[in-house]
Amino acid sequence: MLVFRITKSKRASDISGTGASLYPGRWNKKETPVLYTGESKEIALLENIVHIPPMITPELDILTIEIPDDSITELTTAHLPPNWHQFPAPTILSEIGQRWIDEKNTIALKVPSSIVHSANNIILNCQHKDYKKVKIISQKKFYFDSRLRK
Repeated sequence: MLVFRITKSKRASDISGTGASLYPGRWNKKETPVLYTGESKEIALLENIVHIPPMITPELDILTIEIPDDSITELTTAHLPPNWHQFPAPTILSEIGQRWIDEKNTIALKVPSSIVHSANNIILNCQHKDYKKVKIISQKKFYFDSRLRK
């Protein structure tokens, strides 16, 4: 399966999950390295935009990453509490994510996007024994249209 990540150019090639371990997201706790990706370039962009301060046009790269098709756990909205999509994220989500990370059954966790509920984010467990199978297929500069920063 191919997944996509749009991130600051400076650290784009680092897929170790260090950033998320320092600044946890919806699905992980502090000091837990994961990599947040999207099932499409479009959802990867939207997930990125919500975290960029207004009036900033960062230098971004887009990564295409290959992950094993047979190592994905999927959570649908039926598996989640009714408030799963709210901001800030309910603590229960990082607990669900941490349980998946600690179990180390799969490399990837497919979860609905809180921005576009019909799209999915793919969280990668950087501590999984088979994480070495995760490969960057391409890394390119990403053109960030300045109209998006309004």
